[in-house]
Amino acid sequence: MSLPASPAPPAARPVARALAEPLLLSATRISTFLGTRPLTAATGFFFERGPRLFLVTSRHVLYDAANKHLPDRIEITVHTDPVNLTRTVVLSLLLYRDGQADWRQGKDSGGEIDVAALEIDRSVLPPDAVLSCFGTANLQPELDAIAVGATVLVPGFPLGFYDTVHHLPVVRHAIIASSFGVRFQGQGYFLTDARMHRGSSGSPVVMRDTSAGAAMPWRLLGVHSARMDMGTRDLEKDESLGLNCAWYADVLLTLTA
Repeated sequence: MSLPASPAPPAARPVARALAEPLLLSATRISTFLGTRPLTAATGFFFERGPRLFLVTSRHVLYDAANKHLPDRIEITVHTDPVNLTRTVVLSLLLYRDGQADWRQGKDSGGEIDVAALEIDRSVLPPDAVLSCFGTANLQPELDAIAVGATVLVPGFPLGFYDTVHHLPVVRHAIIASSFGVRFQGQGYFLTDARMHRGSSGSPVVMRDTSAGAAMPWRLLGVHSARMDMGTRDLEKDESLGLNCAWYADVLLTLTA
């Protein structure tokens, strides 16, 4: 008489894998506040420098004296489950400490750079935080290796639009519209040709490159700032140029040093 076969051992529980691509988990929606009063919405992304974690965005998102935009804190959204993307927490981050700005900004020979980096104390993150970070390995080492007309992507929250269920950004398609190795008009930025909107300020401008690393196979080329337009344009007869400024991402080596 044959004996019944022994039951198969239970399969090892698979490790939870994020459903969203790492690029989508690198960007977060920023809401700015003055006290409890909401002001604006924008985009930021995460950048690591060794053990330290930074939130990067456009400087004018955190401080814009010309437009009297003077928030004192921001809120960002962080995922807490790699599979159930509806699970998130909102972090409130103060912009000033002892009366001094807590973010870093820089300038070069062309003037102020519209990029800011705010360090995030990892202890304020939930223990199960799910986020993707760019790092120094994602920065483009040789500027002249990027050709004009090259395709890039810009993940962000245009006009505050995003997947409100899963709290994920949308991605715009763009091309490099100026010589990448030449600072446009002597400023620390290059141009992109893309349909961009308010709310996208602070978005990363990236190019797919698997040599940058398996975790984040992207080259971080720039930080989207604002639309480029001409003051002489006839608003009734002439369409907008559809061009945008993106500040070179290598400034992060200075801001996070």
